[in-house]
Amino acid sequence: MSICSRPLSTDITRRNFLYGTGASLGSVALSSLLAAEEGPLVPKKPMHPAKAKAVIMLFMEGGPSQVDTFDPKPKLKDLHLKDFVRKDKTASGMTNGERFYVGSPYEFIRAGRSGIPMCEHFRHLSAADVADELCVYRGCQAESVNHPTALYHMNTGNRFGGDPAIGSWVTYGLGSENQNMPGYVVMTELAQPQGGSGNWSNGYLPAYYQGTTLRSEGSPILDLSPPKWKSREHQRTNLDVLNKLNNAHLKDHPDHDALAARIENYELAYRMQMTVPDTLSLATESDATKEAYGLNEKDTESFGRKCLLARRMIEQGTRFVQIFAGGWDSHDFLERAHKKRIQSVDKPIAALIRDLKQRGMLDETLVVFTGEFGRTPDNTKRGGETALGRDHNNKAMSMFFAGGGTKAGHVVGETDEIGAEAVDVVHPIRDVHVTMLDLLGLDDSKLTYFHGGRSKQLSQFGGEVIKQLKA
Repeated sequence: MSICSRPLSTDITRRNFLYGTGASLGSVALSSLLAAEEGPLVPKKPMHPAKAKAVIMLFMEGGPSQVDTFDPKPKLKDLHLKDFVRKDKTASGMTNGERFYVGSPYEFIRAGRSGIPMCEHFRHLSAADVADELCVYRGCQAESVNHPTALYHMNTGNRFGGDPAIGSWVTYGLGSENQNMPGYVVMTELAQPQGGSGNWSNGYLPAYYQGTTLRSEGSPILDLSPPKWKSREHQRTNLDVLNKLNNAHLKDHPDHDALAARIENYELAYRMQMTVPDTLSLATESDATKEAYGLNEKDTESFGRKCLLARRMIEQGTRFVQIFAGGWDSHDFLERAHKKRIQSVDKPIAALIRDLKQRGMLDETLVVFTGEFGRTPDNTKRGGETALGRDHNNKAMSMFFAGGGTKAGHVVGETDEIGAEAVDVVHPIRDVHVTMLDLLGLDDSKLTYFHGGRSKQLSQFGGEVIKQLKA
């Protein structure tokens, strides 16, 4: 099976232009008019047997340090504060004598029966019932050391933005299991990640596949509930009139896919009023569940709430959920900064993995933990020892996977003795993307869209599955 689509044709039917799905209630979408057997987000069969049905992507924006999280380097402790030795100039243009090695300020533990190494501050993730579900990958290499381009690359496969996000490709290829829910949902902090909405854009895919963002404060989606004075019958009548006008306009502009998507956005919004409020409400969750996710603690409440909402949305049929957590760009005061960031996500992530497993969902849900790149084993000679940090590094990084057909309880790949560069099972970002699609039953070489005179794909020009990551 191959999915190779062209933009909307001139052969437009009522069903064709009622299709779509969007990005937050101003652009979200609804309709009992659409029969469930058709539509842009109707569930589609995978191209080959799939391990995973859905994805929860935990994005640590800023670049977590691999040598301070999941890739301990004792050699760095021996070299701590010694002049950094390198024949060529560093990425920042500084030569020997201007930089020094920085050993990790943390101790490492061997977690679970599998003995996966991780920083001492992962107190919850290191529990055996969680750690033994992880597949830590140390062989990925990025291409950019600048945050916006690196973020775009990890999220869309293109460093320069404008291309569809991986969540858009997944929903394009598989649809959504619940037509009353957005297929692709994004949760950010109050400050959006660098590059903004380009990180979850539909790019050149139809607008139906753009990520739906949930607000970090207040109501996750504005205007989700209708005014008290407006009944659903009133809404339906108004929507039918609006559709009639829009459809008449669309007949004169048959290639206007943005209008077709907008019509479906209104329709999905109508349907969502019946499903989403209950999904976004945590009132039915037990006190024990809320405690497990860290909702009762200041440092973990925000991220924990997002993780719990992610589980609820996946449970309701959303295909791809992405959560951004910033603050990992530790050029200085790394000991304090990384410790605080680890503690803010540790408990919620452990709870998410446990929760998915207890509900029988982990095998079919791919959990991905990553940043946009890693950090250097050295830094500039600025500030005192307490101000130590690390620069950006696109040659070495750590990420981990859980569930979804990945190899539980394993470490895959390796970096050199100081964590500066990946040296074993080395793959570019596009191969990580291809592997994620493969686990979902999608073939990157067949999941294409005709745009700009050629068929395009997530990997840009092809990639390979990282077999070592698969169970």
